Amino acid sequence: MSALRISDLVYRWPRQATNCLDIPRFEVARGERIFLHGPSGSGKSTLLGLLGGVAVPQAGRIELLGQNLAQLGSHGRDQFRADHIGFLFQQFNLLPWLSALDNVLLPCTFSPRRKERAEPDPRRAAEALLAQLDLEAGLWSKPAGELSVGQQQRVAAARALVGRPEILIADEPTSALDAERQQIFIDLLLRKTATVGATLIFVSHDQRLAAHFDRGVALDEINRAAQEVPA
Repeated sequence: MSALRISDLVYRWPRQATNCLDIPRFEVARGERIFLHGPSGSGKSTLLGLLGGVAVPQAGRIELLGQNLAQLGSHGRDQFRADHIGFLFQQFNLLPWLSALDNVLLPCTFSPRRKERAEPDPRRAAEALLAQLDLEAGLWSKPAGELSVGQQQRVAAARALVGRPEILIADEPTSALDAERQQIFIDLLLRKTATVGATLIFVSHDQRLAAHFDRGVALDEINRAAQEVPA
C-alpha cells in the first residue's frame, strides 16, 4: 500500500477562475523519503493543506494510507490527521507558555491512537525523542518560548514524531538555520524517521538539500496548473 496516492487532483481557491493545482498522478511509497521542491507559487502550501485535510479538492482523489480524504467529513479529516500525520512547520507552531515536554505530548492529547502507540508511557517516549534529538534534559521543563530557534526546532520535531505517525510532513523546517545546522538537523530527522518507519515528505525551496533524500520531486513539473503561461 502506498503512503500517498494522488490521481486527477484539481483544486482552485474560492473566487479564482484558474486552478492552483492540477496533478494527474503522484505517488509516495511507504517508508520513502521525498524531497518536494518548487518556486514560490508552484502550489506547495496548498498541497500541504490538502494532504492535511484542511481543504478538499474540487476533483480527483487524495489517498493517504489507503483512505480517500474526500470521503471523510471535516471532523473525520481532523482526526485522521491527528492519528496518522506528524507536521513539522517552518515556524514550529509551539505553544510558548507550555514546557518543551508538554508541547511534545500534545499529539497524544488529541489522538488516543498516538497515545497508545507511545505506550507504555507517553512521557517517557517524549523524553526519549528529545534526548535522541539532542535537547538537554535541563531544558525539557522550560517554556518553549524561552528556547533558542534550534532548540524549538528539536521540540517541534519530537512533537511531530511522538506516537509514531505513519507520515511525517516537514514544511521548510530548516529555513532559519545556517548550512552546518541544516546538515545536522536533516541527519537527525532522517535517522529518526527511519527508526520509526515513517514516510517523510520534506518540502523546501533549497535544492541543495535534495541529495539527502530517496527521491526529489519538482512540484511545478507534476502540477500542470503551474506550467500554464498566461496569455
